Amino acid sequence: MPKCAWLPVLLSAAIIQLQACTTDKEAAAPKGIPVTVLKIVPKDTPVTLEFIAQTQSSQGVNIQARVSGFLEKRVYIEGSEVKKGDVLFEMDKKPFQAQVDAAKAALQRYEASVGVARANLARTKPLVEQNALSQRDLDDAQGQFEEASAAVAESKAQLYSAQLNLSYTTITSPVDGVSSLSAMADGSYLDAANSQLTTVSVLSPMWINFSLSENILARIVGEEKKGVLKAPKDNQYSVHIVLVDGTTFPQRGRIDFTDPSYNVDTGTFLIRASVDNPAGVLRPNQYVRTQLIGAVRPDAILIPQSAVQQSANGHFVWLVDKSNKSKLRSVTVGEWNGADWFINEGLASGDRVVVDGAIRLTPDALVSITAADAPQDKASPSATSTK
Repeated sequence: MPKCAWLPVLLSAAIIQLQACTTDKEAAAPKGIPVTVLKIVPKDTPVTLEFIAQTQSSQGVNIQARVSGFLEKRVYIEGSEVKKGDVLFEMDKKPFQAQVDAAKAALQRYEASVGVARANLARTKPLVEQNALSQRDLDDAQGQFEEASAAVAESKAQLYSAQLNLSYTTITSPVDGVSSLSAMADGSYLDAANSQLTTVSVLSPMWINFSLSENILARIVGEEKKGVLKAPKDNQYSVHIVLVDGTTFPQRGRIDFTDPSYNVDTGTFLIRASVDNPAGVLRPNQYVRTQLIGAVRPDAILIPQSAVQQSANGHFVWLVDKSNKSKLRSVTVGEWNGADWFINEGLASGDRVVVDGAIRLTPDALVSITAADAPQDKASPSATSTK
């Protein structure tokens, strides 16, 4: 056979041998399961304690009639904001003006009597010194003068009282705030039994009331003792208000009152924060969420919630060891912090946690790390619900 006839046979044999070698290499180097890992780096992490709260006016004033009489008219617009000194109601002034006029006339009469008594006393004194009149006459003159002077003082008090009652017929707001509905219609008779007219609620500052249960307080105190939670200096939390639409109220508040005793019905105790409300955005009895900012978890470990799985034995995560093999690790989780989860026990610095691709893993499975995420920046605190 010619030599050229053997050439195709030799080429075919070489190709088959090369393919066999390639196949053997691929079989010898199996490909790992692709996963994404996060390397644990503990760091001080700000946390937020969040509660459901309700607003309350820092000064809700009941506007009441201070004298009895007929209500002539309502001056203010119901539900409007009013200023200190604004007229809210007018009562019928005529009976009270008549009392003032009568008191003035009585005062003038008694002042005239004082003048006569003073002149009589002035005439009596020298005559007694000359023994033209007796000491008894002097005593009578002196008594008449003092009696007339006392009547003047009493009349002045009655005039002041009448003028005061007249001023009460014009009912004004004692504070800046928002007005409520009028409880009485024009023309109604007001007395001690039905003197309530309306309410004016101060809008700034606004109080924010929320309750803390005994269980939550015990947990917070316990974590502080263990050193896993560090409260701000002197417990001076910054209070943030989150409105119903999810927006954060621009003003920051401070806790100004803590009830020293528990409520026997609810097992909670009241905490009150005060916040400036210059634009009147917050209104009394409004439900909001309050966030206490300032606490820190030292050397906290945070991982995405998607990395934590749960079985009948509790929570667990998948780790990648130095040989790039998967290991199952039980963990103790804490609270949520935004999209992450605090890990109280089970992880340490340097551990590589699988955050994506864990569904295909089994113990000691070889993995291929396709991406290594850097630890997430926790400079801005996320809300940790403690409802």
